[in-house]
Amino acid sequence: MRKPIIAGNWKMNKTPSEATALVQELKPLVKEANCDVVVCVPAVDIPAVKQAVRGSKIKVGAQNVHFAASGAYTGELSAAMLKETGVDYVIIGHSERRQYFGETDATVNQRVLAAVKAGLKVILCVGEKKEEREAGYTDALVEYQTLIALTGLEPNDVKNIIIAYEPVWAIGTGLTATDEQANETIGVIRAALARKYGKAIANKVRIQYGGSMKPGNVKGLMAQPEIDGGLIGGASLKAADFAAIVNYDK
Repeated sequence: MRKPIIAGNWKMNKTPSEATALVQELKPLVKEANCDVVVCVPAVDIPAVKQAVRGSKIKVGAQNVHFAASGAYTGELSAAMLKETGVDYVIIGHSERRQYFGETDATVNQRVLAAVKAGLKVILCVGEKKEEREAGYTDALVEYQTLIALTGLEPNDVKNIIIAYEPVWAIGTGLTATDEQANETIGVIRAALARKYGKAIANKVRIQYGGSMKPGNVKGLMAQPEIDGGLIGGASLKAADFAAIVNYDK
């Protein structure tokens, strides 16, 4: 059985003091969680949040990482820098990074390799735009994105990657894939992993749904056999809403 993982992506929200307050509110609400709980926070919040989560089961993640170990990359952070701050996870390839900051499948792969080498756990985002789904390209696209991103990893590394299927058309729009649509596409991703790395590895990879999972739809999504958790955007900024998602099984 794969242990579910619910991760919050705070995006560009919360100052360090606001982040501390949110975590302090969240901690007692998720102390009985039966899943892994992660908050992926802005880089400036990492020290404050690491301090705030002490004594809880909440883990901390970053929202991006550069592929170089060091160099003339103003404004970027290396995997070693993030590792030393104490983060456990890092989101790579989020649709907003692809849309606004020029991320490509090739640079996503480079970032994944750098993060894994540094011992960070990767939450790899893949997903299609509305026009791509309507044209029937969803399956081919998510398979391609997944396999390109993982190129160069050993099978034992792949089983520790978390994949977040995030239909781009369902992020920040209020739209959500049906439970069955999400489960079907995540099944496509797992089948691609099985063809590349074998069923034993594929069955260990946790695959989240990342398209507007909320308290109102979490139970249906998490009841699907292929869905192992969620990458939560807006709902992760409210302690009660995020806790309701984390505690979906109660």
